[in-house]
Amino acid sequence: MSTPASGGVPILRLGDVLVTGLLNELDDTTAVAFTEELTNRISSDGARGVLIDISRLEIVDSFVARTLMELTTMARLLGARVIVAGMRPPVAITLVELGIQLTGVETALNAEQAMAAMGWHQSLQPSGGGLGEFRPEH
Repeated sequence: MSTPASGGVPILRLGDVLVTGLLNELDDTTAVAFTEELTNRISSDGARGVLIDISRLEIVDSFVARTLMELTTMARLLGARVIVAGMRPPVAITLVELGIQLTGVETALNAEQAMAAMGWHQSLQPSGGGLGEFRPEH
């Protein structure tokens, strides 16, 4: 289920959605490897959606913002919708203060909301009353 990208960023597949996350250590080499791996996975897996969780990022600079915008554009060209989830308030404030706009990048407050926006819902387990797995609404 988990496949580490060549740059060390894992990409999980949940149905027709790929789930991944960015860490603080996103340098040029990692960004290129991650972009190549993710676009290859979108194509080979027939993914219709991509969730990129950035909740662990404490800083999003112009390089990371550009990488997210380019990934979103590439994914769209390959037929997949991208949602960036988990942006922290200080990150949003910094982006606005620097005048950086994530043009074309759809966002969600957290990964759960992003998955729901892609047509997944959380179901209750029939016998324990606890939370179950995410299931696509098809």
